[in-house]
Amino acid sequence: MKLTPKNVDDMRQEWLDTLKRIPGDGLKGKYAPRNVLGMLMYNPDTLGEFLDYWVTSKQKMGFTVREQELVILRMALHYDCNYVWKHHVPVAEEFGVSQAELDAVRVLPLPKSFNERETAILELTDEMVIKRNVSDTAWAAYKKELTDGEIVDLISLVSQYVLFALTNNVLRVEVEKNLDEIESLK
Repeated sequence: MKLTPKNVDDMRQEWLDTLKRIPGDGLKGKYAPRNVLGMLMYNPDTLGEFLDYWVTSKQKMGFTVREQELVILRMALHYDCNYVWKHHVPVAEEFGVSQAELDAVRVLPLPKSFNERETAILELTDEMVIKRNVSDTAWAAYKKELTDGEIVDLISLVSQYVLFALTNNVLRVEVEKNLDEIESLK
């Protein structure tokens, strides 16, 4: 199925105000995810609350923006979602993710390119996506790196990007032309 994105210039002002709260500049202006937001506008009864939840959680969860972006890029890999990948590479770079780390995020299994905390977050993400659960072995290996609240935040973040990746893939959302300069996922 392919829908035509609604015009995000027609978004309600409160939605635009919510989007202004996204950390950093990577998802604003030139790199704004206009097409997927245009798809989400098909359900205006829930969009405002979803955007508020999404943006608030990005601001308040127990992870740095850098850590969040590593998870989001890993989710793009798992779901083969070039839309999420291309939109989040600039954000990741803005918050200190190097080209070598971008390359490493693309590799399964995860190479030894990250610190212990980032490895824990990424390995737990892999478990959630691949196994749809987390093994006792993984919990034992990585529990010391995360608080209980951060574990809940990680589940939330992974879940949010399941939604975004599936929305983009199922609705065949086109990557905006201005992102052609960003290297594709594959």
